[in-house]
Amino acid sequence: MFIVNLTYIVDLGAVDAVLADHVEWLKQCYGTGAFIASGPKKPRDGGVILARCSREKLDACLKADPFWQKGFARYDIIEFEPAMMASGLEKLLAK
Repeated sequence: MFIVNLTYIVDLGAVDAVLADHVEWLKQCYGTGAFIASGPKKPRDGGVILARCSREKLDACLKADPFWQKGFARYDIIEFEPAMMASGLEKLLAK
């Protein structure tokens, strides 16, 4: 499992100009099963994605992100293996 921490490196006006394209990209990655959660950070200086896929698939997804393609964000990727979680989320542990 991966946590992807996006930090914007351009002003929010530039981000907002391609936000609709970014949302469509997110929907495509959800459709492939790669992403399981995402959302903006507070304060809004970037976003977070929770991904459940191979690193290769994640890298391919991220390279298709309009923010990545335009150089609008820095991407910090943390891999971890969940060992415990709240009741009801057990499917996240299944491989």
